[in-house]
Amino acid sequence: MKVIYVDNNATTKVAPEVVEEMLPYFTELYGNASSMHYFGGQLGKKIIEARERVGALIGADTSEIIFTSCGTESDSTAIFSAIRAFPEKKHIVTTRVEHPAVLNLCKYLASNGYDVTFIGVNREGMLDIEEVKNAITDNTAIVSVMYANNETGVIFPVEEIGQIAKAKGALFHCDAVQAVGKIPINLKKSTIDMLSISGHKLHAPKGIGVLYVRKGTKFRPFLMGGHQEHGRRAGTENVPYIVGLGKACELALQYMDDENTRVKYLRDKLEEGILKNIPRTLLNGNKEHRLPNTLSVSFEFIEGEAILLKLSDLGICASSGSACTSGSLEPSHVLRAMGVPFTAAHGSIRFSLSRYNTEEEIDYILEHLPGVIEGIRDISPFWKKEYKKAV
Repeated sequence: MKVIYVDNNATTKVAPEVVEEMLPYFTELYGNASSMHYFGGQLGKKIIEARERVGALIGADTSEIIFTSCGTESDSTAIFSAIRAFPEKKHIVTTRVEHPAVLNLCKYLASNGYDVTFIGVNREGMLDIEEVKNAITDNTAIVSVMYANNETGVIFPVEEIGQIAKAKGALFHCDAVQAVGKIPINLKKSTIDMLSISGHKLHAPKGIGVLYVRKGTKFRPFLMGGHQEHGRRAGTENVPYIVGLGKACELALQYMDDENTRVKYLRDKLEEGILKNIPRTLLNGNKEHRLPNTLSVSFEFIEGEAILLKLSDLGICASSGSACTSGSLEPSHVLRAMGVPFTAAHGSIRFSLSRYNTEEEIDYILEHLPGVIEGIRDISPFWKKEYKKAV
């Protein structure tokens, strides 16, 4: 059975060019980059090259790039660094729709002496800038707001938020795991102090990430030990994965136009077909301010899990939201924060595309999805009862 993969916000296919570039560092070039001898030391040049490639994608200097193991580590490092760099400040500002990597850490800190303000969103998943402005005080150590939401694709006004944070003397961290590689980012012209990247969201392997730290930002390392990453992140350098991430960033820059034209066209075609042909379907998120690859819809009066299982039987791989929370039977915290009606929140499906998707695949989904939804609704007492009420 052919697999049609439209769950790229959960993870992406590792690009063949990335695999090819990584392979020698598992076999012939297996040395430790921190070694004094030539065999290991030559790998340092490849790490520098990878930093340059990452920097070119996000508009950063090589000295501002710290390699980590994943986006979660980058998020934790940024937030813990801020509260340790400013121990007198006991306030944190974030949003109610953050990825669990930020949300659960902030909840932990809230239960351990920190005052955390969780900013809400409106029905379209958009933040209220005035609420952000009113939340940040002179006691705020860090403001952590995602660049784009992983479930809805909604893009937040991060530059405005950064300006507000700076005016109050707070650091601004941005989880940009979903945004990097999909939309242009230039940190040279940004108000962002720290930014998180995860390799497996842009066709690099799982297990590699980046934390960008702007020059001059007060920083305290999360992992301590050796001298690696200029003393900012201890641990033997994961050279194959660092090389792979560098190549993936180079490719992301090369395919940026494709992401924002062809991939966006495919997303829009899928959205239009779903909303036109399937009744009682809601679009989740702002139609304009969102990533070009992401579509979140809710089918009223049925369960998303049943939809996903039926789609999986057809070879279509989508998700009900974040992969880090999809094991829960509760509606997504993002959709709850947006005020999506209970009758729709349980029937939420996220389709997230990549440059590897084709129009034929979108046609296949549109051919089969209406029948899947109709079939589930036909055997659902809840649908029959509640739909009649609604109409």
